[in-house]
Amino acid sequence: MTARQFAVRRRVFTAIDGFDALSKIADHQPDVIFVDIMMPRLDGYQTCSLIKHNKVFKDTPVIMLSSKDGLFDRARGRIVGSEQYLTKPFTKDELLGAISNQIK
Repeated sequence: MTARQFAVRRRVFTAIDGFDALSKIADHQPDVIFVDIMMPRLDGYQTCSLIKHNKVFKDTPVIMLSSKDGLFDRARGRIVGSEQYLTKPFTKDELLGAISNQIK
């Protein structure tokens, strides 16, 4: 998938924190969700856990984004239910590959 193909077929919504993200997820029902581990008020781990415990969104893929690349951080992401973990900085190809892996 090229960046142009992605842009033509998908809309992107951004959030200022975990609570805003949960609200936008409920409003827009996305095909894939990206959460940054270091979001204010409700971090990415907490946000992911709440998404995965919601019967409507539990099957929606969550990809965690972080500048932390430790084994503990990746394991914690898996424990809360994320499907994938991208370490910043990542390339456009890595981002599009993650999306392609999750959207079938």
